[in-house]
Amino acid sequence: MASLENFLRPEEEEQIVEAIRQAEKKTSGEIRVHIENSCSFSVEDRAKEVFHLLKMDRTKLQNGVLIYMAVANHQFGIFGDKGIDTKVHSTFWNDTRDVMRNLFKEGKFKEGIVQGILTASKALEVHFPWEANDTNELSNSISKGGDL
Repeated sequence: MASLENFLRPEEEEQIVEAIRQAEKKTSGEIRVHIENSCSFSVEDRAKEVFHLLKMDRTKLQNGVLIYMAVANHQFGIFGDKGIDTKVHSTFWNDTRDVMRNLFKEGKFKEGIVQGILTASKALEVHFPWEANDTNELSNSISKGGDL
C-alpha cells in the first residue's frame, strides 16, 4: 500500500462515495470508510475507536458499518454496530474481509473497498431494508487521518 496522500486518486474516492450512496438507497444501514496513515495498536481496537469518534454508534437502529484502513501498516478492519452483529451469520465479517483482502493483494484498493461496501450492503438490505421515512444519519464522505 502507498502513503495516505497517494493511496487513492480523487476519482477513485468519488467512486467509493458513490458506492456508499447507491448502497444506502437500499438500506437504512449506514456505511463509512475511514483511511489513515498508520495505527499504533490493533486494527480492531482502532476501528472500534474510530467508529465511536465518527459517532457511528448513534444511529437509530445501531446499523452502522465502518471500513477502516491503516495504509502504512497494510491493515484494515471492518466494524459493525451491535444491531448488525445480532442479525448476520457469524462468518459474515470474515467473508467480507476475505473478499476485500483478495483484491488488496492484487493492488486493487478502490475495488476492494467498493466490494466491501457492496458485500456489507447486501446484508444490510436483508436485515435493515430502506423504508420511506429513512434519513441519511451519517456522512457518506471518506474520513481521513488520525485527528478526528
